[in-house]
Amino acid sequence: MKRNTTVMIFSALMLIVGGLISPGAYADEGGASFWLPGQYGSLAAVPAEPGWSLPLIYFHSAADANGSKSFESGGRIKVGLDVDIDLILAVPTYVFKTPVLNGQATVSIAGVYGKANVDFDDTLTGPGGGILSDRESDSLTAFGDLYPSFSLRWNQGSHNTLAYTMLGVPVGSYEAERLANIGTNHWAADIGGGYTYFNMKTGREFSAVAGLTYNFENPDTDYQNGIDAHLDLGASQFLSEQLHIGLVGYVYYQLTGDSGSGARLGDFKSRVNGIGPQVGYFFMVGKKQVYLNLKGYWEFGAKNRPEGWNSWLTLSIPLGGDSK
Repeated sequence: MKRNTTVMIFSALMLIVGGLISPGAYADEGGASFWLPGQYGSLAAVPAEPGWSLPLIYFHSAADANGSKSFESGGRIKVGLDVDIDLILAVPTYVFKTPVLNGQATVSIAGVYGKANVDFDDTLTGPGGGILSDRESDSLTAFGDLYPSFSLRWNQGSHNTLAYTMLGVPVGSYEAERLANIGTNHWAADIGGGYTYFNMKTGREFSAVAGLTYNFENPDTDYQNGIDAHLDLGASQFLSEQLHIGLVGYVYYQLTGDSGSGARLGDFKSRVNGIGPQVGYFFMVGKKQVYLNLKGYWEFGAKNRPEGWNSWLTLSIPLGGDSK
């Protein structure tokens, strides 16, 4: 595997992690998290080429929870949640050439635009055994929050390490009484680290990134989500200089309960796991090497959040402009 080709793959894969996504249909009160599991993947800790790049990400998620599970949404307790989300993210990213703490520094900011469809099937059994049903639906197409991030990466041969921090800036479309939102209406901060083992001779790699999220209170609902822990995993094999395939996975687990006067369902700790395939390919556009990646996750073991599947399609475009 040629080194210059490999470096371009590193650049593309590393920049896939750009966006924190938490549309309101998946808002904390709705049983999901500021951190969207699956953001990091293969080669997450490997340094990239200095300069600008522009990852573009299409994210789709379809998830539901049956009528036996309750969620708080729009200031009300609802059951039978069904969610479909389509998002486009643009993630301007800059990798510095000058070392910081003997590592490679990267800054990025993710902007989100998309559509969320939410359905609640409120089916209740009355005292005499009668069934009461009331289906509510909502849909919204709008801009979401902003998600700046900063990271450092270090390389020693086949071993690579990562430290990062990310913020959620609540500027997206949000209304407390609305079922579907694209914004979260609360600040959040995430910090973590990761490791990648990559053998250039064999083309095999394994990556793991773990982190913790602290969520601030939503002032419109007096609801504060607990502290979340998450682990993103990726493993792949390069079949050629252009193509690699592998597996991705994640584990999400809420460590502390939700709080505030708006948390009427108690601590409402949530968890979910996901696993699925990935494939990546890079190609030339003029003199630029562009990277295309597709990965998908099937979810299982969910508690207090909807469960389903999601997919990520990422196009990473290097723009150049090395730091001096």
